[in-house]
Amino acid sequence: MRVSRRGKIAFFLTFGVVLASIAIAVGFGWIILNWQQDVKVLLGIIFFGAIATGLILNTSFLVREIRRNEQHDSFINAVTHELKTLIASIRLTHMDDAQRSEFYRLMLDDTDRLMSTVEKVLKAGKAGSKGQTINVDFAQLVEECVESARTSHRLQPTALRYQSALNGNASEVSGDPEDLRTAVSNILDNAVKYSGNHVDISVQLALEEEKRLVLRVQDRGVGIPRSELKTIFKRFYRAPSRALAQVRGTGLGLFLVRTIAKRHGGRVVAESAGEGKGATVILELPRRVS
Repeated sequence: MRVSRRGKIAFFLTFGVVLASIAIAVGFGWIILNWQQDVKVLLGIIFFGAIATGLILNTSFLVREIRRNEQHDSFINAVTHELKTLIASIRLTHMDDAQRSEFYRLMLDDTDRLMSTVEKVLKAGKAGSKGQTINVDFAQLVEECVESARTSHRLQPTALRYQSALNGNASEVSGDPEDLRTAVSNILDNAVKYSGNHVDISVQLALEEEKRLVLRVQDRGVGIPRSELKTIFKRFYRAPSRALAQVRGTGLGLFLVRTIAKRHGGRVVAESAGEGKGATVILELPRRVS
């Protein structure tokens, strides 16, 4: 399916470029043949310029729609897989007593993961709406998210480390605490998921230039291809890399992080030296100044 869509994208790109080239060539030919007749030259430039522009816009639209459909299919497949996993675990009823405790643990994990998926879908649906705005101690919020991530992923403090020299008013931001908690939790969950079997994550919160709070979450996991560092924040986007594609997800987590960061006057970026070399996600928010 993916190969077929890539073939369609290549076809539309090639077809659009060929048509635009023909239009431009005919336009220049018209101009050369009628270069002494100002009105015809002007009309020729306008006419063929419009044709070339229309072809380029049409081709871009078709390619974008094909990619969007592919992302939607990936999202539906991910959600369907989560549902099938939960249903399969519920149907496992024939087991001895020794297996029941492990079964209950797996079913709870599947349920929590499905609930997280549902919450991401709901939050993505209302991504443009504004929540409450209050003063939030961001350092404390990050610490709580780190503790929650350790508990949910069963990690030791050495596997997920948190460092912050900020406290009190120095770490205050104005915003919706639930949205900010969602953003930080999604960054941490991504770092854990893409760390593989060896989780080694460093979380640092710092104040830069007395006006920006900068949260850095660095892992030593599968890394991100440099060509994907910006596109990973798009809605439903799933990286085509084999190492990244093997990790379950809906493509909504980092999209929500970017949306929440923008809504709070901040930004989020990703850094990575390439596949297999880990990644760092940096969330910047404006500090509240009294």
